[in-house]
Amino acid sequence: MTLESYFEFVGQEGQDAIRVKGTRVGLETVVRDYRAGASPEEIVLRYPTLSLEQVHAAITYFLAHQPEVEAYVARVDRDLDLGWQEQQDHPSPLVQSLRERIGARRQALHLIWSVSSAAEYADQRLFIPL
Repeated sequence: MTLESYFEFVGQEGQDAIRVKGTRVGLETVVRDYRAGASPEEIVLRYPTLSLEQVHAAITYFLAHQPEVEAYVARVDRDLDLGWQEQQDHPSPLVQSLRERIGARRQALHLIWSVSSAAEYADQRLFIPL
């Protein structure tokens, strides 16, 4: 069994994603935890779909191909950041609605507390629907 047989290389020329075979866990996930100091046993506890053998294979693959895996993890992180920024710049109608509702509730709470001091409400229970 080769080391590469523990992984699924997804996408064009296998560059879009590297997953631990049989799971949805990406190589970058194991590498991040390993670089942060997690032991293989801790990683298995965090991701129960992984076996200890798979985690060791991922760490070994990382160590054997460190420059390539580092570049892959950096690309994945960059793509995640770009995706997050895209969502912030162009939120879905649901997210826009939630943001508006939260903003309105915050304004209502601010208005209530600015009109009167908090001491006036100390003995009262306020119900403010969210």
